[in-house]
Order: sequence, then structure tokens, then C-alpha cells
Amino acid sequence: MNLTVLGVGAWGTALAASTVARHPTLLWARDAQQCRQLQAARENRRYLPGVPLPESLRITDDFDAAVAHAQDGLIVIATPMAGLQEMLERLPATATGVLWLCKGFQEGSGLLGHEVARAVRPGAANVGILSGPSFALEVARGQPAALVVASTDEALCLRAVEAFHSDNLRIYASSDPVGVEVGGAVKNVMASATGIADGLQLGLNARAALITRGLAEMTRLGVALGARAETFMGLSGLGDLVLTATGDLSRNRKVGLLLAQGLPLAQILQDLGHVAEGVACAATVLDRAQTCGVDMPITEAVVRVLEGRISPVRAIHELMSRDARREH
Repeated sequence: MNLTVLGVGAWGTALAASTVARHPTLLWARDAQQCRQLQAARENRRYLPGVPLPESLRITDDFDAAVAHAQDGLIVIATPMAGLQEMLERLPATATGVLWLCKGFQEGSGLLGHEVARAVRPGAANVGILSGPSFALEVARGQPAALVVASTDEALCLRAVEAFHSDNLRIYASSDPVGVEVGGAVKNVMASATGIADGLQLGLNARAALITRGLAEMTRLGVALGARAETFMGLSGLGDLVLTATGDLSRNRKVGLLLAQGLPLAQILQDLGHVAEGVACAATVLDRAQTCGVDMPITEAVVRVLEGRISPVRAIHELMSRDARREH
């Protein structure tokens, strides 16, 4: 099965490198100079320094050739959420088997990935998302991970399992793309909240409380948007939340840690050098929750901190001062 990965960020590069031993894989770079650097160095020095790329992995900046390579195979969009719509619009109507890796809500419209796809490619069922707890660096190194592919198209799920399931990657299938996408988006916001708590040295009890109540917020929003509650106990919900909220490789967690130290958000994002999707979509998560009548106090606190309307210390104090209530 031929695979094409569109985008040479950390996750796209890692996934392409992990599949090329089993399937002919082509990695597409938007920038011609970056493409030449990757071809010459056989290393993504910006996003995955020190990890050699397999010699069999082909890299191109020719979009049409990249799409043609995946005819009757799979196309994986590995751009940030901000680039998903453009990629879907560029793909020909004949392109079948399209997956995306990005997690979040589209800034401005507030749409999830499957909603963007529905608007761009109406009637196209053979699209879906590959998500779950996965730091790109560990996948690129061949360390074990488990992911979930979600689509309303069962045949696409089976093709994705065939393509990506290996000794190092376990791939599970889901028919709940709404739940998988909500989990992937909201966990980034919760990771920033947990980073703030850890940065303030509030302890492991506070971390456990934030993760647990963050999962409750995530589930409430997902169910309101049409997801199944049990999805959030799986890889794209609890699994991704735990990883992103506690792992040292988490960009969104790092944002929270640095906010707790008093650094301005603009400087944090500039020094980070990577996209932190939780920052971009936090306000949108809150907007959609309020539209649905869903209470998300942790999300609201993170938004206020990101916007500079409240200090991290004050945010934690207000969360702890909320009235007592039943857990469920």
C-alpha cells in the first residue's frame, strides 16, 4: 500500500519514518529548500534532531507527485490544524483514503477536523483522524505506542490499521471521530492547566485532581457535540490527556510551566519554536462549550490566564474556591 504524508513537522516525519519499512512512503515538504535539506541530511534537524531518516523514505516538494503516489493508498495530512482546510481543498476530488493528524478546533470557525472536511468535501465518507497518546520523538525512535484511527467509514479504518499497525505501533479502530477529535483538542488545554499547577509546585494531589476533572470537562463537551462517553476512557481521551499533561515532551504542558514562572505568552511561544495547539484553540473550546451550555471551569481559567486577564495563582485560587457539588 502506497502512503503519502503531507507535512514535514515532527509527527508527520516520525510517522513516515515508521511506516516506510513496510509500505512505500513519500513525505511531502511545502518548502523546496527544506525539502533539499531533508534529502541531503537525511535528518529533520528542526523537529527531530539526532534521528536519522531511513534511506528508503522518499521526500519531495512536488504536491501533484505526492498525491499521485498515494493513488489507491492513503494520504495523511500532517499539518497543524490551521493548515487542514487548505490541504483538503488542494486534494483532487478523486483522492480517497484521507486521514489527518492535527488536533484542535479551527481558529475562527471553531470547527473540528471532521466538520472542516464535511464543508470542504461534502459527501466524502472516506476521511478520518489518526490520534492518541504519541510524542513524535518516541515514535521516530521506534519506541512502543498505541493510536486510534476514527472514521465513519469502516473500510478506511481497516486500511489504516493495515498501514500503520506494526511491532512498535498498535492501532485501534473507532467509529466515533467526534469523540476522538474532542479528546485530542481539549487535552491540550488541560495540559496547560496541569503545567501551571506543576509550575506553581502545587503537588501531585493537585495534578491528579486537574487531570480527573479535566477528563470530566472533556467528556461533557464531547457528549454535547454528539460523541460517545466511552470514547473518552480510551486512547484519544484519557490516554492522550495523561501523556500530554504529565510528559516532559509536551509543548502545551511547557506553556503552562512557563506561564507559572511569570513569562509572557508571546515570549513563550517564540522560544518554543513549535505549534502549541492548546494555546490556539483554548478560547474556541470555551466558546463551543458555552454555546452548548456545558460548564468547563478549568478551560475558562486557562483562557483567562492565556489572555492575561488573571494570574496563574489567582486562577488556581478561584478553581479551589468553587462551591462543592456532586462528582457526577
